[in-house]
Amino acid sequence: MQDSETEDFSLGDVFTEPPRPPTPPPTYATYARSTHEPTKNQTLLDLKIRLVGSHPLWAHYLWNAALALASYIDSNPEIARNRCVLELGAGGGLPGLVAAQNDATKVVLTDYPEAPLIDNLEFNARQNLSLDEKDRVATRGYVWGHPVDKIMQTLPKAEDASNPGFHLIILSDLIFNHSQHDALLKTCDMCLASRSQSDSSSVEPCVLVFYSHHRPHLADRDLNFFRKAQTAGWACEEIVTQRYPPMFPEDPGEEEVRATVHGWRMTRGGVGDFPH
Repeated sequence: MQDSETEDFSLGDVFTEPPRPPTPPPTYATYARSTHEPTKNQTLLDLKIRLVGSHPLWAHYLWNAALALASYIDSNPEIARNRCVLELGAGGGLPGLVAAQNDATKVVLTDYPEAPLIDNLEFNARQNLSLDEKDRVATRGYVWGHPVDKIMQTLPKAEDASNPGFHLIILSDLIFNHSQHDALLKTCDMCLASRSQSDSSSVEPCVLVFYSHHRPHLADRDLNFFRKAQTAGWACEEIVTQRYPPMFPEDPGEEEVRATVHGWRMTRGGVGDFPH
């Protein structure tokens, strides 16, 4: 038997892990704003959105739903002006940044609590917003369905303490995560403000849900989100149907279905127009 001090029992050469490929570099996508009512603070007509190079949560794409939602806010600036906005699963944060440029009082951009995702949101805010707009934006890591204390703490102190919450919640291409429908609805319920008796605004607090059926054979499971919402007391109304070039042209399923963005507004109470 060899001397234990000189014998090498290392198994490193036997179980050597193959080198992992480097993370792809970030990519950029440009959103050209179509502003119907320019704001006094508008400094940039276009937003250049940096996207992480790769991520299992699909944050490395600028989804058609995000483009449609940003365009909707630009066309209806009153939905964001002087209001508090929360974006869940923000990815590059485009709709929330557009809300900030339309004079939202506060915008909170959230995504899964991983440094590359949150750092990227902060980068996009720094690169696309004026100093005044950036001061009204916060970024937070958040897992859907979990306690919302840290998110609610970002609300301005002057907000109605008896009716805390956000006036607009943004969900951009999230409902294809079928297992997360209940968690998303729970977070929306915890974070959306109620309609205040003293609120003179004609815009009722709402959740905007924009999406495409990326897997047409699972479209009914996508729509189950709204069935669950109605059962929980939300009114659901489709407000936008818009066609874009398909995200993945070679994917299976009818292209017209995959290329269409649907936008829905959800408010508390009532039945809306979603078919059961």
